Amino acid sequence: MHGLAPAHKIDVEDRMMNGVIESSAAAVRVVDTVAQVYRGNRSAIELLVTAWLAGGHALVEDIPGVGKTTLARALAAAIGGSFRRLQCTPDLMPADVTGVSIYDERERTFVFHPGPLFGDVLLADELNRTPPRTQSALLEALSEGQVTIDGLARPLPAAFFCVATQNPLDHAGTFPLPDSQRDRFLVSFRLGYPGENDEVALLAADGAEGDLAQVQAVVDAKTIASLRTHARRIAVAEPVRRYVLALVQGTRRHKAIQLGASPRAALGLQRACQARALLQGRDFIIPEDVQTLAGVCLAHRLSMRPGQAAGATMQAIIDAVDVPR
Repeated sequence: MHGLAPAHKIDVEDRMMNGVIESSAAAVRVVDTVAQVYRGNRSAIELLVTAWLAGGHALVEDIPGVGKTTLARALAAAIGGSFRRLQCTPDLMPADVTGVSIYDERERTFVFHPGPLFGDVLLADELNRTPPRTQSALLEALSEGQVTIDGLARPLPAAFFCVATQNPLDHAGTFPLPDSQRDRFLVSFRLGYPGENDEVALLAADGAEGDLAQVQAVVDAKTIASLRTHARRIAVAEPVRRYVLALVQGTRRHKAIQLGASPRAALGLQRACQARALLQGRDFIIPEDVQTLAGVCLAHRLSMRPGQAAGATMQAIIDAVDVPR
């Protein structure tokens, strides 16, 4: 029996690697499908899919009209999920987000009418235009995958994924997201303007609506669950785990930062790195994963001292910390 143990171990490892390869191929299909609609910024698509694979959420800060809505709609179509849009305005109330119970005279009971949160992909557009009370209605949904209404916990769809957008804070009529809210987003990034050739193609197609209408789902609910399971099983070597922690601790000691990244941020960075490794067909994460994702996973969570920039400070910390070999 003892002689069979190594062969059995190899067989298990082979099955795990085959699962990673299959999951990686499925994840790449999602990226490729979204790229057929949102052209010219594949790195942004990969960041979005990475956050989705890791079971996190994404915060996109950019000016209006650069394709944030198109990106979210294309992802929903690619995964065969329902798409909900929440247009955040100053008069938006928490019940407009979570839903409300209305008394049914015929049934003589309250019937719950779900809000936009109860979808597979939620686009919370211009989140920082809605007041803090309404912003806080998202907190439980983002961290626990459920909302509590009338004392009853109501689970969200298993594949629930939020893409929140916000305008730059120098725009009029915005409410800065509190630290607790920003800490719930796994990644935060900007899209920027498309390249010249991509914008010419966009003009020639008269927008992306035609491409969106032709998108077919490339994964189903069972595949999505398998993808996320395999992402969590990606191996993290002890030196790489300590590298993740060193970067997080660096944010807590830096003189330009008033409040550094939380343990939730450290766990989020590790999970994002696992998802990136899966997307690239590896069953382990490498320091390059950490270096690539540290900025987008940590910078938006930092409380900076006046006059200091989170992005530049985070890059300085990445440059200063020794990379494990």
